[in-house]
Amino acid sequence: MILLKKFGEFLISFDLKTNAKWFVLSCLIGIVAGLGAIVFDVLIQVVEHNSLVAISGFDHPQTVGEHSIYKSKEDNSDFSPWLLLVVITSGGLASGLIVYTFAPEAEGHGTDAAIDAFHTKRGIIKPIVPVIKTIASALTLGTGGSAGREGPIAQIGAGFGSWVATALKLSARDRRIMLAAGVGAGIGAIFRAPLAGALFAAEILYSNADFESDVIVPAAMSSIIAYSIYCMSLPAELRFMPLFGNELQHTVGSHMELIPYTILSVILSLSAMMYVKTFYGTNRIFKALPIKPIFKPAIGAFFTGVVGISVYYLFAKDLRALSVLSTGYGLLQDALTSASDVGIPLLLTIAFVKIFTTSLTIGSGGSGGVFGPSMVIGGCVGTATGLFLQRLWPDLVTQPEAFGLVGMAGFFAGAAHAPISTIIMVSEITGNYTLLLPTMLASTLCFVMCQKVHLYKKQYPSRLDSPAHRGDFLVDVLEGSHVSDVFDPGRKIQLIHEAKSLDEIVHSLAGTQQHYFPVVDDAGRIVGIFSEDDVRAYLYDETIWKLAVARDIMQSDFVKVSPDDDLNTVMQRFTSINVEALPVVDEQDSGILLGMLNRKETIGYYNQQLLKCKRAGEDSSEV
Repeated sequence: MILLKKFGEFLISFDLKTNAKWFVLSCLIGIVAGLGAIVFDVLIQVVEHNSLVAISGFDHPQTVGEHSIYKSKEDNSDFSPWLLLVVITSGGLASGLIVYTFAPEAEGHGTDAAIDAFHTKRGIIKPIVPVIKTIASALTLGTGGSAGREGPIAQIGAGFGSWVATALKLSARDRRIMLAAGVGAGIGAIFRAPLAGALFAAEILYSNADFESDVIVPAAMSSIIAYSIYCMSLPAELRFMPLFGNELQHTVGSHMELIPYTILSVILSLSAMMYVKTFYGTNRIFKALPIKPIFKPAIGAFFTGVVGISVYYLFAKDLRALSVLSTGYGLLQDALTSASDVGIPLLLTIAFVKIFTTSLTIGSGGSGGVFGPSMVIGGCVGTATGLFLQRLWPDLVTQPEAFGLVGMAGFFAGAAHAPISTIIMVSEITGNYTLLLPTMLASTLCFVMCQKVHLYKKQYPSRLDSPAHRGDFLVDVLEGSHVSDVFDPGRKIQLIHEAKSLDEIVHSLAGTQQHYFPVVDDAGRIVGIFSEDDVRAYLYDETIWKLAVARDIMQSDFVKVSPDDDLNTVMQRFTSINVEALPVVDEQDSGILLGMLNRKETIGYYNQQLLKCKRAGEDSSEV
């Protein structure tokens, strides 16, 4: 705590409105988010190796850019589907016990919790929530639950940013910015997409086409640091490699290809609507179940396992069918590189069954993200659509895998209302920037068509609607106005000497309409103030009544204003301390009392200025 205090003093040495402060804070958040991403990744692998692999014999495939700290299994000949069911159910039970025992706020997908904290909780996240979220998500993902990695790591960064801001006693606005920067850093690290992480943090807060502009620069700095730290933990050949490798270099050969991409956009929009409705429908069912919340993730995990095993047997024990569990990135890698080998039936089955497994895993109260499954669902729907359209227009659709890449972006853009960051995200994780035109088309169309569904329920339509910005967009009718424009220095004010007895004070109050009384010393300098309510507190104690003087009942630590103070600041002071009058003192000498400023007359002045603004607006509109 001593070091933290010293760090706070160091920051104060900067102008708090300069980029210097944000550079220091953003670097700090980026370091923690990067290290958090490493810890989270390792923790998932440890759980996975000691449960899925060691017990059930299943080692799911990974992407080209992923790194495993354990040697991958040569084959899965010893795989036992029924032991898999035991493992995934046990993971759900363990996750539920940890979450609902220590931090119920950590249930579900963490990104929504961070969004809610930004808008309605002044950016405050309990320090224990990211810790519990990390452990519970590692248990969920490591045992085969269908979820993504982005929610927990986003909450790690957000939680740390919130904690640092609180510890340094920064403003609520600064805390919100640090929270969002933490989200961007976490996303940028875990997906190796620093630019997308920064844009995601600014865009995901709102469901309409709006950005939290103040967040972009701090989030960009945090994301760069987190990304760099996370990449340095990887082997040299994988450092700075996109998550899905560098080989996905699809192109656009003709503008006519936009026609099938438009068809894809419609299919993706319908799929995204189905995803959101299924997810929250499942969530409502589990909330209505008359059992303790601790056990609900285990029930969801059990049915997730049953569905996964059923698909496995449906496709003649094809292990690729188990991509409906865990992240499913391995199958998505195959879909983006060799679509025809996977085939339309398996792709569509994985896509739509994963909607249900993700809904069961997270909708039941399990812990994990929803972005990762969205990529798999969108990628599989896109690739299947590309294969189908290739059969109809073989000369036009020559790269069905490109439809998978576009599908990843369009699907999430529609479901989460984040078209810009999603375009960049998909480009960064695949290393392909040559499909920007169809990706922009699909993301925009899906965004427009999916306006009535919301994957992140805590989003607000725009900054105008957010409680975090309440009052930001009001017309400042008091701009340029000061205390001297309102208060009357000639108004007679009854002053109370600090040695005046309570009995004398009561008799003085009887003959005045004044409610707040300045207390002065022998030199006539103001030393305190009290109200009628302060006096009443002493009236029923006969002992104090006889002994008390003005000095005893006055507030010596009181708020005061000067004639040059702007009225906006004064209005905030009236509201924050909830008083009806404030003493006006000389700007050079705060001991010299000039008069009293009443709240009512300040509000009256505000109403007058507001009326003038309205009349001016009406006059200008008539011209």
